[in-house]
Amino acid sequence: MKKQKELLKGNYAIAQASIEAGCKSYFGYPITPQSEIGEYLSTKMPELGRAYVAAESEVAAISMVLGAGATGEKVMTSSSSCAVALMQEGLSFIAGDEIPCVLVSVMRAGPGLGYIYPSQGDYYQATKGGGNGDYKLVTYAPASVQECIDLTYKSFYVSQKYRTPVCLLADGMLGQMMEPAVIGEYPYPEVDQSSWAITGAKEREVRHIASIERDQQTLKNRVEKIFEKYNHILENENIFEKYEIEGAKLVITAFGSIARIAKAAVKMARKNGLKVGLFRPILLNPFPEKIVAEIAQKVDGILDVELNCGQMLNDIKASIASAATIPVEFYGRPAGVMMTVEEIYKQIEAAYRKLVEKKYGTACI
Repeated sequence: MKKQKELLKGNYAIAQASIEAGCKSYFGYPITPQSEIGEYLSTKMPELGRAYVAAESEVAAISMVLGAGATGEKVMTSSSSCAVALMQEGLSFIAGDEIPCVLVSVMRAGPGLGYIYPSQGDYYQATKGGGNGDYKLVTYAPASVQECIDLTYKSFYVSQKYRTPVCLLADGMLGQMMEPAVIGEYPYPEVDQSSWAITGAKEREVRHIASIERDQQTLKNRVEKIFEKYNHILENENIFEKYEIEGAKLVITAFGSIARIAKAAVKMARKNGLKVGLFRPILLNPFPEKIVAEIAQKVDGILDVELNCGQMLNDIKASIASAATIPVEFYGRPAGVMMTVEEIYKQIEAAYRKLVEKKYGTACI
């Protein structure tokens, strides 16, 4: 029987989706604007005979994730911005140990403690990593409550399939907003972890999970293997949205909640005769450089829009550096001051005018 849409808050949708995905253990510490994830799971997980632990700190929570994840079970934590910063050492250990887990990061404004306003200022934190060594935090960014559900499922599957930490990067607006969505059944196959998981060594050889390697070549091989996984994820688990790209002169790049506002502005521009499109990466890390480069070869310019001072912007510029010589403009602001459709449209109009004037002259506008 097909499930009906229901009005859901983003945080609750993520929490229930984690249950549907088969999460067996949740470890967390409250911080706004994601505290409702832990609050919801604090009642639901014990009812299902699953583990819920209110940790004494974020450092403790991510350490518990490492330990539970080493058993091969599905585990999750959630936090926000300045608290995720405290988890960086643990995340680098988890990546080095090749342990599957899901981190839900619901961004708030910063730097420092900042405030609970929605922000996209943690793009660097999620995609560039704050822990030590060569690793990437595989990162998906939803733009709706429905995608919060779907990408929670995807995050659990990818983490299990590739034995890697995966980040679901939302923001305060998505965590707190309510809209119709469907919490369907978990759509992915279960992944057998019996070949490596630590479950007790009775009647089998002792297994060893650790990121430390005393032999240089062994460590080199381990890191290269981890990066091979990232290549496979980019090739096989990449998700993105293209809107009105064909024939566009100007393409807007945006991610997460701002992308849906930018899309409305693109629709307005199209209605007014401007040839504008939108590219929204949903897999932010590994970044889809080839797709951005291909788009850059077909358009006259790019306008990157973010709710920060320009973080994904650097990945956009790096992606097109060897593919095209087109102008890349940026529009953004920090501290969670939300943009409107009309505001972004004005930026589109101004950028479009510059492109047309440069290429065809004023008379052709």
